[in-house]
Amino acid sequence: MTKDLTEGNVTKALLLFAYPMILGNLLQQCYNIADSFIVGKFLGSGALAAVGSAYTLMTFITSVIIGLCMGSGSVFSVWFGRNDRVQLRNSIAVSFLFIGAFTVIVNGLIFGGIDIILHILSVPRDIYGAMREYVWVIFFGVFFVFLYNFSAFLLRSVGNSVIPLWFLGAAAVINILLDILFVVCFGMGIKGAALATVIAQAVSGIGLSAYVLIKETWLLPKRNEVKTDRKTLSEVMRHSFGACIQQSVMNFGILMIQGLVNSFGTAVMAAFAAAVKIDSFAYMPAQEFGNAFSLFISQNHGGGKQDRVKEGLRKAVKISSVFCLGVSVIIFFLATCLMQIFVRAEETDIISIGVGYLRIEGSFYIGIGILFLLYGFYRGIEKPEMALILTVISLGTRVLLAYVLSPVPFIGVKGIWWAVPIGWVLADITGIIFIRKALSNSRKT
Repeated sequence: MTKDLTEGNVTKALLLFAYPMILGNLLQQCYNIADSFIVGKFLGSGALAAVGSAYTLMTFITSVIIGLCMGSGSVFSVWFGRNDRVQLRNSIAVSFLFIGAFTVIVNGLIFGGIDIILHILSVPRDIYGAMREYVWVIFFGVFFVFLYNFSAFLLRSVGNSVIPLWFLGAAAVINILLDILFVVCFGMGIKGAALATVIAQAVSGIGLSAYVLIKETWLLPKRNEVKTDRKTLSEVMRHSFGACIQQSVMNFGILMIQGLVNSFGTAVMAAFAAAVKIDSFAYMPAQEFGNAFSLFISQNHGGGKQDRVKEGLRKAVKISSVFCLGVSVIIFFLATCLMQIFVRAEETDIISIGVGYLRIEGSFYIGIGILFLLYGFYRGIEKPEMALILTVISLGTRVLLAYVLSPVPFIGVKGIWWAVPIGWVLADITGIIFIRKALSNSRKT
């Protein structure tokens, strides 16, 4: 089941292609929200802080793998738009071997350096053991993350955004049920929450890969199409590493922020853990819309349809802006209620800190919404380096300001919160300035 995004009404094509991806990513957030809800309610704020800090670490590590898969997906989408099936299948073979080998190596290094990583993150001694126990289990899911995301971006690159949703939905349900079974019924503690997530990841990764092998055989490279020539490998590596570095830089900056947050103690860690879950859930549709928009741009750029590229950009900005403004209003006024989903009502200090974070971040979601579109646009027109530059500006500003402002006595932890939207706005301005030049160069190529 494929969908040609180079024909038909632009708004309709964008929305119909994006909604399964958006829904799928919201379901994926259920992995971590289920962990945080059950851990926070049944195991307490210390365990919640451990899971939240581990989530930031795991997000950074998996972002490397997801970035590689995302970049290769852009390559697949361009070749699909050009209707070159042989080169498409060759790129699939080269990408799978390259990213798969990379994943295995990275996973091995992670297991060997767990204690070093936790030390760098300044994990407080009172939750160190719990966090180490959690991440030791959760890291077994890294290869399944690769299997799912490679297959998902492959299917999405040819216009199929529905099937990945079904497998992700099944995994989310399994995760929640196993969380309840392992943590609440069996009393397995924080390890049970991690095990539930890994099993769910295995279901989605193995299941979606099997679907591609059985149902989408036209995507499987024939023996004579598996050629690791320099041009194909260079193209795959350029796009994959461009997206990978962008994703990993973004999440490395967040990881540095996590280390700074950890230095403020367990209460701030717990508040940050809960608030980040809400924050991520709130703007995740805008992020996934940006990914869908990127594949739309890739197909039309590959097909030489620059008028649709421009129209798609205009329509996408309007759609994303309306959504982000609406979510900002909801988050601002419901921040306290949302924090109480994860934190006991009597833990007022933690709730207050989290509400402060959400009201600052939530007021500026339009900034991150536009930034996600800029990332997708530049990846789509084969300029992944520009997406990386915008990430460096956004995260560089965030990290620098957070470390400068937070030690100031009358600012404190709020300096970390305010650094984020400032970084978004600066990156947006830079990306918008260079759009006209990028479109002009894209037309020439």
